[in-house]
Amino acid sequence: MAKDHGPQIKDDKLYEDLREDGASKEKAARIANAKAAGSLDHRGSPLEDRAKDDLFDQAREIGIECRSTMTKDELIEAIRDHH
Repeated sequence: MAKDHGPQIKDDKLYEDLREDGASKEKAARIANAKAAGSLDHRGSPLEDRAKDDLFDQAREIGIECRSTMTKDELIEAIRDHH
């Protein structure tokens, strides 16, 4: 059973899971509360629908090395594996 983190945390179990995975208290609270409110939206564009240049830019931002030699599929895989 999840510990009660007070009224400011709407989903105590998810909050604890996120904290165990290394999320900050603030980030875990935002995600847990958004999910509890039903406003957590994951309908962003799938990586496969994005241009290779956009994927390359994202790979650069998150520090993926050797990205200049990667195909679009390799960039997608590297971005997904990075998280």
